[in-house]
Amino acid sequence: MSSPVFNEGDQIPRRFTADGVDVSPPLNFTGLPEQTAELALLVEDPDAPSGTFTHWAMWGIGPDQSGLGEGEVPTGAAQGKNGFGRRAYGGPCPPRGRSHRYIFEVLALSEPLRLAAGASAADLRRATAGKVLASGRLTGRYQRG
Repeated sequence: MSSPVFNEGDQIPRRFTADGVDVSPPLNFTGLPEQTAELALLVEDPDAPSGTFTHWAMWGIGPDQSGLGEGEVPTGAAQGKNGFGRRAYGGPCPPRGRSHRYIFEVLALSEPLRLAAGASAADLRRATAGKVLASGRLTGRYQRG
């Protein structure tokens, strides 16, 4: 997994945060196994004060997708509830003065999930257990002034 707007370990551009437009960044997926039936995506902040915070959960992404454009939710994909209580991407919004990591993770799954829209990240992780053929990660950082 990669992004044309930030590299591994780099600062996520403000545009893709709660301080900017709050739109999801473009992402690229490579090296998907031929047997991939579906992709799932999670974006989480493991540095949140109250524990890991979910910024985005999505599944039902077609295996033919080589990535996502800025703000894209592919036709047929379902979104789970994020930590803000919305079924959408919610950009980085850490407390001021402390840098947080944001882990973008794509999962190549052996079979389609039967998971209702609005499910939690924990529900998604349970549903993918034993079905992950491969995964990829991209970690960005964000710190408010």
